[in-house]
Amino acid sequence: MSQNRERKRKFDIPIWCKANLSIEEAAAYSGIGMAKLYEMTESEDCPFVLWIGSRRMIKRKVFDEYIERQYSI
Repeated sequence: MSQNRERKRKFDIPIWCKANLSIEEAAAYSGIGMAKLYEMTESEDCPFVLWIGSRRMIKRKVFDEYIERQYSI
């Protein structure tokens, strides 16, 4: 195995252990589509989005709590 591949493998962290998720990871984690997640995170008052420049990340714990309180999305 190449050194680069070994280095990348060290940092493979399960989704449920990550503090922040990409939109793709959040979609896989929650079963909510990426388009819906993009729509939900557009709002300035979205409690679970973290903007890093123009990239949006999902705060996993806050996202879990938000989903628990919702009846429909």
